[in-house]
Amino acid sequence: MAKIFEEESRTFSEYLLIPNLTTEDNIPDHVDLSTPVCKYRKGVEEPKLKINIPMVSAIMQSVSDSGMAIALARSGGLSFIFQSQTIENQCEMVRKVKKYKAGVVSSDSNLMPDNTLSDVLELRERMGHRTVAITHDGSPNGKLLGLVTSRDYRVSRMDPSTKVAEFMTPFENLVYAIEGTTLKEANDIIWEHKINQLPIVDKDDKLVGLVFRKDYESHKENPLELLDDQKRLLTGAGINTRDYKERVPALVHAGADVLCIDSSDGFSQWQGETLRWVKQNYPDVPVGAGNVVDAEGFRFLAEAGADFIKVGIGGGSICITREQKGIGCGQASAVLAVSAERKKYFEETGYYIPICSDGGIVHDYHMTLALAMGADFMMLGRYFARFDESPTRKMLVAGNYVKEYWGEGSNRARNWQRYDDGGAGGKMSFEEGVDSYVPYAGMLKDNLDTSLAKLRSTMCSCGSSGIEEFQKKARLVVVSATSIVEGGAHDVIQKDNDRPR
Repeated sequence: MAKIFEEESRTFSEYLLIPNLTTEDNIPDHVDLSTPVCKYRKGVEEPKLKINIPMVSAIMQSVSDSGMAIALARSGGLSFIFQSQTIENQCEMVRKVKKYKAGVVSSDSNLMPDNTLSDVLELRERMGHRTVAITHDGSPNGKLLGLVTSRDYRVSRMDPSTKVAEFMTPFENLVYAIEGTTLKEANDIIWEHKINQLPIVDKDDKLVGLVFRKDYESHKENPLELLDDQKRLLTGAGINTRDYKERVPALVHAGADVLCIDSSDGFSQWQGETLRWVKQNYPDVPVGAGNVVDAEGFRFLAEAGADFIKVGIGGGSICITREQKGIGCGQASAVLAVSAERKKYFEETGYYIPICSDGGIVHDYHMTLALAMGADFMMLGRYFARFDESPTRKMLVAGNYVKEYWGEGSNRARNWQRYDDGGAGGKMSFEEGVDSYVPYAGMLKDNLDTSLAKLRSTMCSCGSSGIEEFQKKARLVVVSATSIVEGGAHDVIQKDNDRPR
């Protein structure tokens, strides 16, 4: 007969944290939310990759494009750009993120002196950049002859056929720096000369790149920005178990910092084969896998080489896998079970594999519970889909602003790779996700700052100033249905704060 697990399948809403002693060291400003993303020998070495907040965005068409990746990385988190698109389109999104924030930005808006004002305007419309480098051959690394910015021309008073050479700021009038100048030195030059951009050239006056004032100011406003060693934003990318031999090399070449296999069920031969191929051919590229909900699933992916493992089946707000197939587990129970097996694996091997809790987050406090139960970070879909930076449309429905949100298992996504059953060509015979709306919530940073403030405050109430300490000290209690009611506002008539007085 079938094996029956003794533990009940529980959700985050069925638990509460019991406070610990809060000391003078436990204040929100002292809480460190950084967390590892890839496997490492804990106590022996530092993890190769860490994120500054324990949140990543889901591998979904309606959540993670280049815009979300840029916004989240600027706030310290990481996006996994969705894989249910062409390899070329996904790589272009990765490149866009890597170009957005860099110490020295490679110029991708370039013209020659014989081009015209009309060419400048067309390039600006296409690329969205106000600064155009003028090189002898129109290439990003040609000999720099000048710059064109919005200060150099007036559309209403100039003939569109005017040659760039007639209105550009020529090289001899530019403030520039020589290749090898540090980023700090470049920013000092920018401030000293009160300029918005500083060209960097080599000894032959060939353009190396540009340093922008706005990047410096942006970093000061976003101190948790997630940057690589070249001061570029970090980004992840999703892969599947079908075309990984073509997709992975292209993504690595485009600059993806970490990969993750996107699948509703990670306990499969195909994920094992994909992991082994990636680790054999790209051993230095971190790659996550999943999703699993128990010890056996974790152990399988760990031994196949996963750098982090996603936990959760059927807990997402748009996921209907449980009702369609009858498989899955309550998210809290799944995280606890996988965390326990991760501890055993660490004791046996010395390798610590980060766990990503994927799904089941309804309220902000659920994030704290996921961390307390052993997750190192959370993957969120609905949470991020609500914001301006997600790729979906903002709409007015029944008098309320909403954003579209659909699952990768829906017919709309047409993501057959995610449900690869090993058959020829692959197919998706039925839906495991729905097409829906979520309430529009505004800008990512405003909402994220509030969520992180709650997270830090809760950790302080539990006597902790870091995620690892929090996991060691956390004390949990199972709550009853009536205590859940007791925990909210009850037995009062709440005021309508928006009603005119």
